[in-house]
Amino acid sequence: MTKADLIEEVSRVVEMTRKDSEVIVEAIFDSIVRSLRAGDKIEIRGYGSFRTRQRQPRVGRNPKTGTRVEVPAKRIPFFKPSKELKDLVNVSTAVVEPVAVPDAPPAT
Repeated sequence: MTKADLIEEVSRVVEMTRKDSEVIVEAIFDSIVRSLRAGDKIEIRGYGSFRTRQRQPRVGRNPKTGTRVEVPAKRIPFFKPSKELKDLVNVSTAVVEPVAVPDAPPAT
């Protein structure tokens, strides 16, 4: 699902214009980014939590030339799904099974 698909889905479910739905989706994403930049943790019950993790500086290699490259320390976003979300994803895959297609009759 892309961001455009998500906007379309919100528009359809809430029965709003696509423009209004786009504003809502953008506001949610922007508030998540602002909170992560500030170092806050975002927890959405039944869905999961967003936080940042600190990566230590390291020495990497340029894959093309093989030269050593210093990679600086940085913060990365991290998402941890909730148990409820994990269960919902696993239940939906167990319920959706491939449908058997009957064999076609032989050609005469």
